[in-house]
Amino acid sequence: MLTKDSLEFLEDLKANNNRDWFLESKKRYEIFKKDYQQLVSDFLDAMKPHDPSLEMLEVKNCTFRINRDVRFSKDKSPYKDHLGIWLSSGSKGMNRSGYYVHIAKSGSFIAGGLYCPEAEDLKKMRKEIAYFHDDLEEIIAAGNFKKEFGGFDRNERNLLKNPPRGYEKEHPAIEFLKLKSFETSQKFEIEEVTKKDFVAKMTKRLIVLKPLNDFINRALTSED
Repeated sequence: MLTKDSLEFLEDLKANNNRDWFLESKKRYEIFKKDYQQLVSDFLDAMKPHDPSLEMLEVKNCTFRINRDVRFSKDKSPYKDHLGIWLSSGSKGMNRSGYYVHIAKSGSFIAGGLYCPEAEDLKKMRKEIAYFHDDLEEIIAAGNFKKEFGGFDRNERNLLKNPPRGYEKEHPAIEFLKLKSFETSQKFEIEEVTKKDFVAKMTKRLIVLKPLNDFINRALTSED
């Protein structure tokens, strides 16, 4: 759980997203940072027994810097006004699926899967789906998965209008093959973050994504 003070810090940061205010609030930020790291530690303790691939992760592997990269953004606000946690067996230069927790007043959610893979990884995903779509269909159709997440997130950004090159429109997994991103998500109210059972409740939902993450990681690590 996060403290109410940490949520208030994020809210105040959103209203005062500038360097002067941040420097004046450095002590509040340091308290927030410790709270953030403790939350990540709690998630790791809760998730590792359910997913051995996370065993080597430390808190520093799962956090994000508060500074925004504004080089290619019209929004030049220097700081993030949300909190993110990324639990994945991937390392630098190695893309893998994982579990994500996003905490923000404007929209909190949990998610998992593979977000906007590079061309080579996308090719691997489509090959795995083409040959083993029965496995993926079984994962998506599982009762817990359908109850918690429904299916893959779909929008104009992550979905091709036509079949990808090399695949026929009659392919039985064509709706999966047309995806450009393979993530699924579920929203939650930010008020849940300060409750004692927050980590346990989110862990129970996140671990439903393990079969999907295993399928994706199998695709990414398989030899041609």
